[in-house]
Amino acid sequence: MIVLERPQDLTRLRRLALSAQGLLQTQPFGRGLAGARRAIGHLGYVQIDTISVVERAHHHVLHSRVPDFEPSMTHQMLLDRDIFEYWAHAAAFLPMADFRFSLPYKHAIKSGQTHWFKTRDVKLMNELLARIRIDGPLRSRDLETDASSRAGWWDWKPAKKALEQLYMQGDLMVSNREGFQKTYDLTERVLPPHVDSSMPSDDEFATHIFDQQLRCHGLISLKGVTYLRRNTSLRKAVKRLVAERLAQRSLEQVQVSGGEIFFMEAGALERRLPRLKDRIVILSPFDNSVIQRERLRALFQYDYQIECYVPADKRRHGYFSLPLLYRDEFVGRMDCKAHRKSGYLEIKSLYLDRHDFDLFRFVAAFLDSIARFCRFQGCEAVSLNRAEPDYVEAAIRSALENPDHKY
Repeated sequence: MIVLERPQDLTRLRRLALSAQGLLQTQPFGRGLAGARRAIGHLGYVQIDTISVVERAHHHVLHSRVPDFEPSMTHQMLLDRDIFEYWAHAAAFLPMADFRFSLPYKHAIKSGQTHWFKTRDVKLMNELLARIRIDGPLRSRDLETDASSRAGWWDWKPAKKALEQLYMQGDLMVSNREGFQKTYDLTERVLPPHVDSSMPSDDEFATHIFDQQLRCHGLISLKGVTYLRRNTSLRKAVKRLVAERLAQRSLEQVQVSGGEIFFMEAGALERRLPRLKDRIVILSPFDNSVIQRERLRALFQYDYQIECYVPADKRRHGYFSLPLLYRDEFVGRMDCKAHRKSGYLEIKSLYLDRHDFDLFRFVAAFLDSIARFCRFQGCEAVSLNRAEPDYVEAAIRSALENPDHKY
């Protein structure tokens, strides 16, 4: 085992992780739709989220890595069957090429494992399947609802629950989306004929998920490989795989100062990495690079919590604060809201956890980043309510108020 104690060793480890995520390069996957396809194939998934104070997470993740990405491209990839919608550790878009690795969880749900609903109406589920088979794709809103009695997804009427159960157990797939209104169809009518739909063994699944995580993270922990997956046999298979690769010396393990152990490909620490740029990347709280909070603390000493689920009087940084990556460090967070009708982006608060860097260069990088982010939100102007520390607020406010600066 390699024990990393020197600051420069941890710095290299961080850069390896960020490079694997495509966050150090300007266009690691290319541009536009083709770049988005390659990005999601590399990352393995993008999480779907409904919060819309800024552009939604599944678009934001791709925007952070793919120049010229447009939110409509996610829908286009769904229609083109480049991606499909299902459950990773949360609701997500996944590469269609990885479809077979969604089957173990679907089989578990069909065999009685609970996802959302403890009981299922088999008769109603069969009726819905028959209706879709005869009449074609069905939107959830096509089912009769009583809006006055509906409090949320947990109070869906029986038909909607049955529809969602059929989706989770694999009989149905999402064939289209209009915002957050899903259209369901039979899996055999949505799945392209060339896609492998054979059930993977535990060892095949372990190899797939381990290699995928290693590819997109650069270094991984045992806990991170099976993040939020309750599949005991999969976890055992991953442990066997790790032991085998360590014995073959194709894998090596490193321990960081906090005691956490990570695995990486042999020789990875000696790889040539992209040169650092004075660049700020504004990330989604659900970005693949930050979603594993323990990993984030261990590698970057960055303690991040999304606070939209925290009571308002207990929030420290705002409703939906966005992590800020400057060069190769997470330096703070920004809570903002896109006012799309009036066309401006409101920065409610900006907090820098660390600020031991050249202020002029940081502000220049921030202006460039916020300009791109503003355009991504469909906004033409930006305002700043407050920032900490005070001298950073003064510098950013002065720069934003410069009439020569164009967004």
